[in-house]
Parts: sequence; C-alpha cells; structure tokens
Amino acid sequence: MDDQGFVTIGKYKVKVDRDLCIGAGSCVAIADKTFSLDGENKAVTHAESLDTQENIMMAAQSCPTKAIIIIDIDTDKQVWPTT
Repeated sequence: MDDQGFVTIGKYKVKVDRDLCIGAGSCVAIADKTFSLDGENKAVTHAESLDTQENIMMAAQSCPTKAIIIIDIDTDKQVWPTT
C-alpha cells in the first residue's frame, strides 16, 4: 500500500474511501478476493487479490456511494468513479 492508501492490483491502484463506504457489501459479493468488510463494517482492499480486473471494476461500479477509487497505473488517470 502506498502513502495515499492505494493498493496496487494488476494494472490498477485501488482505494476505498472509508468516509463514503456504508458497508453495503456489493463489492464483496462481486470481488470477494479483493474486498472484504472489516470490524467496522467498512470495505477494505486486499493487495493479494486474484480477482480479474473486470471483476474489480464491476465491484467498484456496484458501490452505491462510489467509495471505491480506481486509477490506471499506465496512464495515472482515475478510471472510476469517472468525473
């Protein structure tokens, strides 16, 4: 994990904004090798993920509060949520 709270997974840097996370769990349902809920019922990201990049993106897109931020390592651009 880097100093900004991102975890590198494949071609993505992934972070959960804990202030936005409401613990809906949709990310866990889609990509349970990448996300889990902690003791505060907030999503956390696991660097040792074996989920596909497509599943990670679908999990982020399923979040009702857009709490999962994804940056493409190659372009250093945020790809989710789109602005």
